[in-house]
Amino acid sequence: MFPNFDITSPSASGQVRNKVMRSTMYLLSASLIPTVLGSFFGMTPAFIGFMLRSPIMASIAMLAVMFILVMGIQKNRNSRTGIALLLFLTFAMGVWLGPLLAMVLHSADGAVIVAEAAGGTAVIFASLATIATVTRKDFSFMSHFLFIGLILLIIASFANLFLHIPAMQLTIAAIAILVFSGYLLFDLSRIVTGGETNYVVATLALYLDLYNIFVNLLYLLSALSGNNRR
Repeated sequence: MFPNFDITSPSASGQVRNKVMRSTMYLLSASLIPTVLGSFFGMTPAFIGFMLRSPIMASIAMLAVMFILVMGIQKNRNSRTGIALLLFLTFAMGVWLGPLLAMVLHSADGAVIVAEAAGGTAVIFASLATIATVTRKDFSFMSHFLFIGLILLIIASFANLFLHIPAMQLTIAAIAILVFSGYLLFDLSRIVTGGETNYVVATLALYLDLYNIFVNLLYLLSALSGNNRR
């Protein structure tokens, strides 16, 4: 199903880079299917009720599952097991997305907001992919700044689970879009320049970037629309 090519060379040739990019885009597209299926499960009353009863425990549990799956994908990145784990992760991420989608879709113009978030994510991806492909610049210098930004985002997000400050959540969402857009550019440039030669790992990185951009853009657009419920 997926091409088998050498991914052990520290410096990938132009041909290998093209294969990595094609395989990454193919697997990234395939990952959307389990995400959509998972989101339908996440929108069920039973799961939403679980989230409402224990939001903090649910968040911790989701992070633990995500960490275990990411480690498993990294360990099995050169086998079909890694692909299976990646698709299972995207299903789990879809489940996690379900309650937010349900909330937005029950608001006025909810379908429009979802479409706008998806369109905005696609525009960001296309723009940054163009920059990475055309410039072929090494953006590795961004890694330390992005990592610090990510840690601060995680800390602020957990703090706001207890504080429940709407303005703080809006600020977190806006900053998250910037941070994960930076990560998206960084990860795309690694593929283009040959810094990442494993398409499973490359897909994982791009998927997490796009997922977080979409989620935070969806939340931001929904909050700014002023229509929380019908």
